[in-house]
Amino acid sequence: QGGNNAGHTVVVDGKEYDFHLFPSGIINPKAISFIGNGVVIHLPGLFEEAEKNEKKGLKDWEKRLIISDRAHIVFDFHQAVDGLQEVQRQAQEGKNIGTTKKGIGPTYSSKAARTGLRICDLLSDFDEFSSRFKNLAQQYKSMFPTLEIDIEGQLKKLKGYAEKIRPMVRDGVYFMYEALHGSPKKILVEGANAALLDIDFGTYPFVTSSNCTVGGVCTGLGVPPQHVGDVYGVVKAYTTRVGIGAFPTEQINEIGDLLQSRGHEWGVTTGRKRRCGWLDLVILKYAHMINGFTALALTKLDILDVLDEIKIGVAYKLGGKRIPYFP
Repeated sequence: QGGNNAGHTVVVDGKEYDFHLFPSGIINPKAISFIGNGVVIHLPGLFEEAEKNEKKGLKDWEKRLIISDRAHIVFDFHQAVDGLQEVQRQAQEGKNIGTTKKGIGPTYSSKAARTGLRICDLLSDFDEFSSRFKNLAQQYKSMFPTLEIDIEGQLKKLKGYAEKIRPMVRDGVYFMYEALHGSPKKILVEGANAALLDIDFGTYPFVTSSNCTVGGVCTGLGVPPQHVGDVYGVVKAYTTRVGIGAFPTEQINEIGDLLQSRGHEWGVTTGRKRRCGWLDLVILKYAHMINGFTALALTKLDILDVLDEIKIGVAYKLGGKRIPYFP
């Protein structure tokens, strides 16, 4: 799920890679990387990312990458609309959501409205694709009169991308079925964003537009629940948040500044400083209720080395009473 709104910094043999659309496993020459149907793909972003990582020594990625034919496409106008919607929210409500302006929300909106276009559409009849693309562009232009779209220019580029990705595209459901039922192999699923950004379970409306919790494995890949084995939660030894939204353990003081600077806390995608605070066990337990972690990967414990005392959020009070749930 998600798109190039998420960013993972991966360090291998002292080399630092930034991944947004690429699965992190793309570095491993023995692994097959698969972008599932739940992901929304901005094609220019994909190739830009490829180019950046090729310069860092990534080789033959196109031989190891498979893309689901059912994944939805993020168009440039989705990204433009994302920016315009944020400006609108700011003007109307005095606050925005803090999106990455990568067109993710508008693409999932198109998907839910059943006007979206998928990789399979791009690779079949291009005339049919073009007319549906024009209709979608027109819809957005009527909603946002200031929106300018170079329809012919974008279609020309998309036609070029279609030929570049054609060899990588497969029927994703059948691909996963074969992976699960063929010769035994290890399958690692990597999601974008964190549990508290989940569209259903996160701190709505300051969330992303997809399911970042474990259910995304079933819906975003077509994997039946009985095939989900171990579930690893990745959690820092302190809490961070990029963008706006509730954050009870936030430290807007020298502690927060220390965590921010020592932990190099800024977003990989936007470069925004992450807000920092003490570890919030209430939200960690909440994430566990939803995901059923079989293990936790606790990271960045060393960032706390210089502190004499460490605090941890253990309970929430509502109306003066302790509550056992996340409100």
